Amino acid sequence: MRAVIYARYSSDNQRDASIEDQRRLCQDLIERSGWAQARVYTDRAISGATLLRPAYQELLADARAHAFDVVVAEALDRLSRDQADVASLYKQLQFLGIKLVTLAEGEISELHVGLKGTMNALYLKDLAQKTRRGLEGRVRQGSSGGGLCYGYDVVRAVDADGEPIRGKRRINAVEAKIVRRIFREFAAGKSPRSIAKDLNAEGIPGPRGRPWQDTAIRGHVTRGTGILNNELYIGRLVWNRLTYIKDPRTGKRISRQNPPAAWIIEEVPELRIVDDDLWSAARARTRDIRNSPGVRKIRDSRFWERRRPRHLLTGLVSCATCGSHFASVGRDYLACSAARGQGTCDNRRSIRRHDLEGVILDGLRHRLMQPDLVKEFIAEFHRELNRAARERDSCLDGKRRELAAVKRRLDGLIDAIADGLRTPGLKAKLEGLESRQALLEAELDDPQPAAPRMHPNLAEVYRQKVANLHAALADPACRDQALDILRGLVDQVIMHPREGGFEIELIGQIARMVEISLNPHATKKAALDERTACSVKVVAGARNHRELTLSVRV
Repeated sequence: MRAVIYARYSSDNQRDASIEDQRRLCQDLIERSGWAQARVYTDRAISGATLLRPAYQELLADARAHAFDVVVAEALDRLSRDQADVASLYKQLQFLGIKLVTLAEGEISELHVGLKGTMNALYLKDLAQKTRRGLEGRVRQGSSGGGLCYGYDVVRAVDADGEPIRGKRRINAVEAKIVRRIFREFAAGKSPRSIAKDLNAEGIPGPRGRPWQDTAIRGHVTRGTGILNNELYIGRLVWNRLTYIKDPRTGKRISRQNPPAAWIIEEVPELRIVDDDLWSAARARTRDIRNSPGVRKIRDSRFWERRRPRHLLTGLVSCATCGSHFASVGRDYLACSAARGQGTCDNRRSIRRHDLEGVILDGLRHRLMQPDLVKEFIAEFHRELNRAARERDSCLDGKRRELAAVKRRLDGLIDAIADGLRTPGLKAKLEGLESRQALLEAELDDPQPAAPRMHPNLAEVYRQKVANLHAALADPACRDQALDILRGLVDQVIMHPREGGFEIELIGQIARMVEISLNPHATKKAALDERTACSVKVVAGARNHRELTLSVRV
């Protein structure tokens, strides 16, 4: 049986050597069990409360590809501390016929999932409560509750027992001067965007050493975020404004505002940077902006509750000068976000969204599927199919030989039992062989998907499909589906500024273009199966990446 190891440690009171310790212990178990070790998946300094762990996600993907038969871990909480996530993982592995074994619990069953999952969930809740209690006590003593805002430095100190004193801050004189400048310029009528551009033009680093952004200055008034809303600058420490909770759909934390009665406020005059008059002037201008007719109209529309429309090129267009994304400017135009928002890029040209989409659609139809490129792709595609078929046949032959050996061992055990042999562990060995026999028979009986057939006039079929998808964008019933397929054909659109306009570089993967050509329905997903599609993308995408470039002047 093929076994893999999953090892993880959190950032709290653990170190990198913990991974090696877990690996060594799990490897000993694999050797004692007579299994063959396939690989080790490791996530370092990542909490078990989140599923957004690279190695964990890679393990799940390999499990779905039947790359192993057993997952070994030190304990169940190494895989996840969330009860629902543990249960979901167990169900997935059970469905795939993969065992889950830990050093602490042995082979995992439904009982382990229920009990350990509950214990881990309670541990996380208890840990969160204790952490919060400690932070609240620190804040009530005038110390920081976590994080470091612009204008301050961390004070490194220890107490009489040699333990570190946490939460102490002191004013950074250089950054404090910038904070006062921001307040003065904003109170005098300068916009946060203009302030950010000027600071970047002067080479003044922003928070965490990054370029200044207008959002870092403006922030959110009611949430108290941003330079202009941070009450610490007037010597008032406000804690518990927000509560963070994990979204069960994505595993990401989102913030929710607490009622003012739940806030904890402490006076820390030694940390004051801005005087009362300057603070009041800046707050007065903020109120004037919020109460202006235009802003009130926008706020009354509650735009944040409406789903923002997705466009063909959303998130795909980038600036060749600085690498930043192109963002919406006004209603119908796109421009470099760094040039417009930060002033750190010279590419200030904009382009109408509709015109750019037209150029990209034309490029998808006529430029990226040239007949000579398609011919080379089809030849490489068939070579890859033949190689994969040889590997599959070799793997099936190995499974047939293993199945025959398993059957012989089963027959021998059954004969021994019939002769009266009774030894400890005989039943477990018999059940293990029967389970392996059933799994091998199921894998051998699984029909292999037929290889997709290439149309002799593939390029022309592709162009017609893209035209149909373009037309489908106007139909509300299938617009979203057509949009997803068209977006899948585009990897990146790079905008090169040129005199009088742009030179547009369109980069796509030929495998995705072939997928859409193989499908008889223009607005449905492609017909390549998962294994074939992955092979195509690796061979043709990497091989012909340079040839899939379109240059157009607009």
